[in-house]
Amino acid sequence: MTMQVLVIATRNQGKLLELRTIIRELPLLILDLHSFPLVQTVLETGTTFVENASLKASGYAVQIGEMTVADDSGLEVDALGGAPGVLSARYAGDDASDGERVNKLLQELSRMKSSERTARFVSVIAIADREGAILNVSQGICAGSIAAAPRGANGFGYDPVFIPRGFHQTFAELPGLLKNRISHRAKALESAAVFMRCLTASSAAR
Repeated sequence: MTMQVLVIATRNQGKLLELRTIIRELPLLILDLHSFPLVQTVLETGTTFVENASLKASGYAVQIGEMTVADDSGLEVDALGGAPGVLSARYAGDDASDGERVNKLLQELSRMKSSERTARFVSVIAIADREGAILNVSQGICAGSIAAAPRGANGFGYDPVFIPRGFHQTFAELPGLLKNRISHRAKALESAAVFMRCLTASSAAR
């Protein structure tokens, strides 16, 4: 029997590694956008994480013709009115590096006391069938705060400055397996994985 294909709609190697690790037990042939070099980039024109995740899942599924999972995630900082939010990846400009985005965030918060640096990571994961219809949407939130300076060498994005609630280390200091149990993306994937298990089980029973 041919294994069902699942396309993870990302070229971000850090995000891809997290997603692959969390859903590795599912009987799926997991591919990413590097397997489809001619695919056109789906623009994130939505105003919410749900809209952007759905746009990407549907847009790439239609182009590729396979079931596709896409996530939109970002950091919401209370003192900044929820920014950078859906603009997390473009917070310091479209071509900015992770370090430049982190530096901009720390500059914005430089006068804030530690008690005023509360934040949360949000992840929304959408799954589309090969025709682009959205099959499932799930959300995960990890609350925490922003450190005064970057710490740690693991992870990606804002991980070096995000301290999850109940911990003293940043995401970038935590072991990958621990982060993958408590992260916003892990929580969103818990629900998505339940759906995918049901989907693969029903396919295998046919």
